[in-house]
Amino acid sequence: MEALAVRLSGLDPYVEGAIRVVAFYDTLMRRRVDLPALARASAGLAECVAGIRLHGTGRVIRVSPDGRPASAPPAPASTTEPITLDEEEIGTVWLERAGPPNPLDEVLLERFALAAAAVVERYGPARTTMADPALVELVISSDSEEAARARALRLLGFAADLPVHVVAVRSQLPLDRIGGLLCPARPVKAAPLADVGVILATTVDPARIPAGVQAGVGGAGSPDRSWREARTALRFTTPRRPVVTYDDLGALALLAEVPQDAVRDNADVAAIARIADHPDDLETLDTYCATGSLRRAADLLHLHHSSVARRLEQIGKTLGIELTEPAGLIRARLALTAWQLLDGR
Repeated sequence: MEALAVRLSGLDPYVEGAIRVVAFYDTLMRRRVDLPALARASAGLAECVAGIRLHGTGRVIRVSPDGRPASAPPAPASTTEPITLDEEEIGTVWLERAGPPNPLDEVLLERFALAAAAVVERYGPARTTMADPALVELVISSDSEEAARARALRLLGFAADLPVHVVAVRSQLPLDRIGGLLCPARPVKAAPLADVGVILATTVDPARIPAGVQAGVGGAGSPDRSWREARTALRFTTPRRPVVTYDDLGALALLAEVPQDAVRDNADVAAIARIADHPDDLETLDTYCATGSLRRAADLLHLHHSSVARRLEQIGKTLGIELTEPAGLIRARLALTAWQLLDGR
């Protein structure tokens, strides 16, 4: 780096100095520096604190002229320059010069910003889990143009040739913790949107989703389609089945397309609603439908099988369905699932 150890104070402030600043940043780019190295070199060149901020991740880098992270509180920026990539402002670079701006500060910041954009495009942002909700929404929105979606994915750190799964979650746990557990070794980004948390990940292992989290997992493909699938899968989650993968729903996913009024008007669903005021009966039916076995349901409910049999007999009379018959069990499963999908149930 000795060849780069120049100072603005020793440069001709006009053409020669500008040419040397341009050459300085060209050399940095040939050396394929990362953002921290770029900030250190810029601070050393400018002989004042230099900073970089990326809007998408909120990452801020401030470096003193000695190459160390700036420990003093940020001073007002003497000069700033936006970082632009594909005609979109993705961040800002600045100098914190105590005195008046140096005549070459404008040239320095212009090259600083261009270099920062090149670094982001080459390496992507740092692997932080939380992301700008606006960028995440741009990725998953069905109204986004493909070019804008691809640019947003790149800014979030996802390579163009990797599939992206979308996971919709509801939980009291912090989103960054869920994302870190879900995909610890590969790119993952998370952001809250309304009352749902959104996680983008290149791979998803449902077994890694922690307890206490309800999650719907979309398939790998177009992020907007994966988002629709994730939201649908989330609707199928229950306390007994807190994580649902859309691909595992199969034909059951069609139930989510049935109009709500048609679901409410169905006699079997209306019968399920009547027993919903009795939590024990609802839990018994849910467990029996999930297992298809009286004895297995009794084990899970910690009851004697004869007690479960009596409950199911009474529930069957209320529903008007013979639960011990295969056709009756299918009707009960469909009715219970459809009722669980109702908004505001």
